[in-house]
Amino acid sequence: MKKILLLVTTTLSVFFLAACGNSQASSTKEKTVKIGITGSDDRVLNLVAKKVKKEGINLKIVEFSDYNQPNTALQQGEIDLNAFQTITFQNDWNKKHHSNIVSIGSTVIAPMALYSKKITSLEQFKDGDKIAVPNDATNEGRALQLLESAGLIKLNSAKIPNVKDITENKLNLKISALDAAQTAKSLDDVTASVVNSGVASDAKLNPKKAVYREKITAKSKPYVNIISANAKDKNNATYKKIVKAYQSKDVAKEIKKEFGGYESPAWNYKVLN
Repeated sequence: MKKILLLVTTTLSVFFLAACGNSQASSTKEKTVKIGITGSDDRVLNLVAKKVKKEGINLKIVEFSDYNQPNTALQQGEIDLNAFQTITFQNDWNKKHHSNIVSIGSTVIAPMALYSKKITSLEQFKDGDKIAVPNDATNEGRALQLLESAGLIKLNSAKIPNVKDITENKLNLKISALDAAQTAKSLDDVTASVVNSGVASDAKLNPKKAVYREKITAKSKPYVNIISANAKDKNNATYKKIVKAYQSKDVAKEIKKEFGGYESPAWNYKVLN
C-alpha cells in the first residue's frame, strides 16, 4: 500500500512540475508584432525593438516602398501596426477607403522642406520655373501651404488644397505632383522640390541647405506623425507597451541624434484622442 501511495505521489509531483514548466514557457513566449514603415530608415524603431524585447515582444519592422501600402497591409491584417503617417494623412485615408484606422500614440514632427540643386534662395526663382510636390492629397496640400508660406503662391481657403486651389502664382511656376518617393529624385529635372523628411533623409539631403523649411507652429499639430492600429486593437496592451517604449527619454535622445535636422519628438503635442 505504501508503494502504491508513493507511486501516486511521485506521479502527481512530476505532473505538477511539468505543468508549471509549460506555464512558465507559455508566459515567457515572445509575442511578434509587425510594424510597417516607408523607406529604409528604421534606426529609431530598432532601439524601440530592443526595449520591448525585454518585455517579451518581438517587434518586426516591415518596409514598404510607398505611402499607399502600409495602411492597406494594416487593413488586411498583414501587419499589426504602422508608423509612417500624419494625423491628416490617416484621416484622409479613412475617409477615402472607408477604413477605421486609429492613432495609438504620436512619434515625431517632421517638417517638409523645399530643396534645390539649382538655387539657394527663394529670391532666385524665375518665371516659369518647375517645382515638384508629393502627389498624395494630404502631402500635396501641405506642400502647397509650404509654398504659400514661402510667398511663392497664394491659395484659397480649402482645408486640404490642390493645384486647382492656387489663386495667385505671379511667377507662373509649373507645379507638378509626383509620388512622394520620387520628389528627391526629381531634383535634376526641376528647379526645386518639396520633399518629406523621411524621403529627404533617405536621399541624404541636408536640411540646413534647404531653400525653405516648413515652420513648426500650433497649426502643425495635424502633421504630427503617429503609430496606427486598426480600431479594434486600440486598447491592445502589447501595442501600448510599444508606444510607451517609443515615447521615452532615450528614444527622444536617439531621434535628436539621428534626425536632428529632420525630425523632433512630438509626443508632447496634446492632439491625439
